[in-house]
Amino acid sequence: MKLSVNKHMISGEVSTPGSKSHTIRALVIATLAKGTSIIKSPLVSADTLSCLSAVSALGAWIKRGDDSVWTISGTGGNMLQPAAALNMGNSGTGIKLLAAMASLSPHQIAFDGDESLRSRPMGPLMEALALLGVKSLASEGGKCPFHVQGPMQGGETLVEGKSSQYLSALLLSAPLAPKDSVIIVNRLNEIPYVDITLDWLRNQRIVFRRTPDYSRFEIPGKQSYKPFSVQIPGDFSSACFPLVAAAVTGGSLKLNNLDFTDSQGDQKVIGFMEQMGAKIIRSKNGIQLKAGAKLKAVELDLNDTPDALPILCVAAACAQGRSVFKNVAQARIKETDRIHCMKVELEKMGVKIEEFEDGLAVTGGKLHGAAVDSHLDHRIAMSLAVAGLAVENPKETTVIDGAECIAVTYPTFIRDFTALGGVFYEN
Repeated sequence: MKLSVNKHMISGEVSTPGSKSHTIRALVIATLAKGTSIIKSPLVSADTLSCLSAVSALGAWIKRGDDSVWTISGTGGNMLQPAAALNMGNSGTGIKLLAAMASLSPHQIAFDGDESLRSRPMGPLMEALALLGVKSLASEGGKCPFHVQGPMQGGETLVEGKSSQYLSALLLSAPLAPKDSVIIVNRLNEIPYVDITLDWLRNQRIVFRRTPDYSRFEIPGKQSYKPFSVQIPGDFSSACFPLVAAAVTGGSLKLNNLDFTDSQGDQKVIGFMEQMGAKIIRSKNGIQLKAGAKLKAVELDLNDTPDALPILCVAAACAQGRSVFKNVAQARIKETDRIHCMKVELEKMGVKIEEFEDGLAVTGGKLHGAAVDSHLDHRIAMSLAVAGLAVENPKETTVIDGAECIAVTYPTFIRDFTALGGVFYEN
């Protein structure tokens, strides 16, 4: 799908969709629990539906209704062997967490995904699982498609921390192994995503110990998950898009359904935007952006918030001065190499960008409309749509190829932005 965007102010009030990170972790724990769990206000998107289909194939019984509540009857850890490979679509989080979960089973369970998912490294997780007694066979380079076969035994393992998802996958599965586990972590990135996982473990009364620097985790075996009822909080990662869109187009905005007590790292983006000059008021369940503030350049460490890199590049492109985003090399192993792709696409819109091994420098200026490519990465597609709303000339159109990928995490993006004053054309 090609999405056409012209200059428009974004202003008004909108509620943030549910958190993808929480929804997928909830599905994993509900599947492993013995009994019925209730997941309220889940994110209903391509990624979470891929996970929902996969846990169903593994034996979870699911009632969706109108999708405002998912009822999950878990397997108690006794998973079925699916008849075919589990197709995880584009879900990087899902394939890592479910691969570790499936390794608790004695069955050989296969995984596959779309072209993007097949490009993402799974080797670090396969190597860590092998030290816990799991057999696996992956494609060349340790990538999808692959299969795992347990059961996971426990023991001591070492995992690469370049993506926090490898560690989260182990943390969610190791408590159910028959033996105690020790996980040694090498150079952990994205610590807030691990904190989300640890919050789930604490809520489930799972016993674990960790060092203050997150380099070592000790997890007793023979534990179990219990059925639960939970309200999924709003997704700070998704909230970044209307927030930045209003800021760069001169609008005012009220964003609802945000919980500042949650561990999501991307809530830091609100503070980042304040550093850039945005006037933001926090409330109990959201924020209010006041119109009219001019944005200025910043220098930011994005190690905790790699998913925010694409949209922050757009904010910087509309700011005064040269912004630097650093310590975010892991952005190169997401759905795409987001560092390089944002440089390539924003340059088409007239933005001056310097690329580094671990980040970018963006010099603000006047954007113009252009034909750009999402690279089938939802966060790049949405960021380029926001850039299209902020071009200098209202007669210039930005056309984003591959915009259907937006449905991966924010399926109501076009509807929400239309309600806020944006005008989009699909073709």
